[in-house]
Amino acid sequence: MFGTDGVRGVANIHPMTAEMAIAIGRATAYVCKKRSKKRPIIVIGKDTRLSCDMLEAALAAGVCSMGGDALLAGVLPTPGVAFMTHSLWADAGMVVSASHNPFDDNGIKIFSRDGFKLPDAEENEIENLIESGKIGEALPTAAKIGRMRRLSDAPARYTTFCKGTLQENLDLDGMKITLDCANGATYKTAPAVFRELGANVEVIHNAPDGTNINEKCGSQHTEDLVAKVIESRANLGLAFDGDGDRLIAVDEKGNRLTGDHIMAICARLYKDLGLLNNNLVIATVMSNFGFFVAMRALGIETGTSSVGDRYVLEVMQEKNAVIGGEESGHVIFLNHHTSGDGIITAVQLLWAMRHYGQPLSELAKIMSLSPQRIININVTHKPPLDEISALQSAIRVAETELSDRGRVLVRYSGTQSMCRVMVEGPTNEITDRLAVNIAEAVRVNIG
Repeated sequence: MFGTDGVRGVANIHPMTAEMAIAIGRATAYVCKKRSKKRPIIVIGKDTRLSCDMLEAALAAGVCSMGGDALLAGVLPTPGVAFMTHSLWADAGMVVSASHNPFDDNGIKIFSRDGFKLPDAEENEIENLIESGKIGEALPTAAKIGRMRRLSDAPARYTTFCKGTLQENLDLDGMKITLDCANGATYKTAPAVFRELGANVEVIHNAPDGTNINEKCGSQHTEDLVAKVIESRANLGLAFDGDGDRLIAVDEKGNRLTGDHIMAICARLYKDLGLLNNNLVIATVMSNFGFFVAMRALGIETGTSSVGDRYVLEVMQEKNAVIGGEESGHVIFLNHHTSGDGIITAVQLLWAMRHYGQPLSELAKIMSLSPQRIININVTHKPPLDEISALQSAIRVAETELSDRGRVLVRYSGTQSMCRVMVEGPTNEITDRLAVNIAEAVRVNIG
């Protein structure tokens, strides 16, 4: 049931039904009550999808039916729910969101009381409770049934928290920033943060209607943002995804910066200011080869994790690192927050611009991207990749040709029915050719 980022699927189709949301709410409240021996308090937030109201209400009903109190934060970025959970000393936090997916998808993510994503063991316990069907036997009655109330101050509290991560008593006076809020969860909080820090803010894609979240906008579709930055002569553009835990930046010349660029810039800042614990940054196996070259040039150590911000976080905690993230724009600053946060990442990036007194295009020269091609192939099932002989043969051919000039990575998406093929190589022609060959092997044998 739980993938790398919670439960996810098409809304109103199993497992993303109201009935399943009630069960998840009940099971989560049950686990919390068993652990704390008291009436559990659970924060629930959501993004702007049409189906969020239905699933939010079902989750709250499930929590209350198990004797827990549901605190509804309303539309709030995923990291905002993590913050509120920890800030209120709640027993858990739940987010109704499918992140960067299309509006007809939805999902449920769960945070533990310390603001971190729920550990695998507790996710398994919740899943087992649901599958056993025994959870309904433990329902309380009368005065032991839970209640629900709205957290009207949640956006303001989260906004204040994000502003507080700008260091050196700086403000953003005189900076012109263009925001793309993806018609998603940041559509109110992100403009508020940067305006209150003194910036001149222009916002696009901040009129959610329930169906336009992530639609040709946000961190995965930056064409409109690039055009607006150039047109308005902004200092930079900032693009968030639907639930606000990713950031992609655009410099003043209209160049798109990846999460790798942002991590490299911020790692340099933290190293120069003596804030980079263990002189270490954690990336994933999908990070561009150019990122690792840049870190070596700066004398910064790197570690790698599997794809997924929860796996980045695990390695960060294991190695006591404060910066880690993904090429896709999930960046975690553990000195500030327990999860990837697009707004906080943007604040750290702006801090670097202020500290060095340079435009973003100059700071971005810290690294050069190696030619990379990623091809996503829709699949109907996910057999073990190492058991598909034709695919393994195509991978071996590519790796032989690349030798030490590049690499190949083929993996299933943890959140979608996709197989992702990534190839990095010495030239665009070689990289594209090898990626296409491997992708065709995937299509023929799995798609």
